[in-house]
Amino acid sequence: MQPDTCYPLTTDSLVDTFGRRIDYLRVSVTDRCDLRCTYCMPKGFNGFEEPANWLSHAEMHRLVSLFVCLGVGKIRLTGGEPLLRHGIAELAGAIAATPGVRDLSLSSNGTQLARHARALYTAGVQRLNISLDSLDADCMARVTGRDCLADVLAGLRAAKAAGFAPIKLNMVVQRGVNDHELHRMVQFAVAEGYVLRLIEPMPMGETGREAVGIDLNRLGQQLAHTYGLIPEIKGQGAGPARYWRTSDSSMSLGIITPMSQHFCASCNRVRLTVDGTLYLCLGQEFQVPLGAMLRDGADDIALLDAIRAGIAAKPERHEFTEQPAKIVRFMSQTGG
Repeated sequence: MQPDTCYPLTTDSLVDTFGRRIDYLRVSVTDRCDLRCTYCMPKGFNGFEEPANWLSHAEMHRLVSLFVCLGVGKIRLTGGEPLLRHGIAELAGAIAATPGVRDLSLSSNGTQLARHARALYTAGVQRLNISLDSLDADCMARVTGRDCLADVLAGLRAAKAAGFAPIKLNMVVQRGVNDHELHRMVQFAVAEGYVLRLIEPMPMGETGREAVGIDLNRLGQQLAHTYGLIPEIKGQGAGPARYWRTSDSSMSLGIITPMSQHFCASCNRVRLTVDGTLYLCLGQEFQVPLGAMLRDGADDIALLDAIRAGIAAKPERHEFTEQPAKIVRFMSQTGG
């Protein structure tokens, strides 16, 4: 569903009070997941959003279209695990066909990717981010709560066969859990031509606070030196990672450091949950109930005004370091 009314598009339609242009929307299509990664969701957790409160595909598309009206051109579909949502390829196709969407990507744990990759590519998804925390089946099972490595690797092969390139691998590095595999992961990424991104865990909820990370700044530089990688000036899109690449650009290594060196000053994104709640910052609680407004009958102008007001209230930065216990919601409840 396209919005009936749009404000005129301008190059600074969504600029917050700190001068950051917001042009990136991450949409959680479900908070369900078939894994229980230790840094994301507690073991045995079942406090999921009721399906009756989920936005329908049409409602999601309507809200996405309103953000696009305001100059947002980069959309990422996330979860939970987005490939568990029925009709995900159809939703992706509708969003990809929306005038003004210039980049549509999807984040996945990869377990369901083998049977969805071609449909996603055909629908217009341009890029994939796949979680891969280990190449050791036992370690992967300990981190995710399930013996899933073979499924994820099959999904990666299917994604390459479907035409996705480059594919980004996201590895959340935890001290004493998978940090011993860093060289193996780099070698795998080089051999397969993947972009490998090393990520520091964030204290999202109790389970996130239990994950012990590593300062990736020096480590990233050391790995780049070891493998002869050179700094990338443009990086890999508008995200927070800093990158190095091989001389032929066949592989890239990135680090994402929300804890040791935050990137809040350049934050260009907001998150929409499966029930239509808009979060302006992972590390703050301020939210805008766009889904509730929509279902209460708000017209497009009211929703556009609410989006603008929300962006105006976007916090300057997270407070994970100063107040690590502040955020009680888990990462899966906000959207990746």
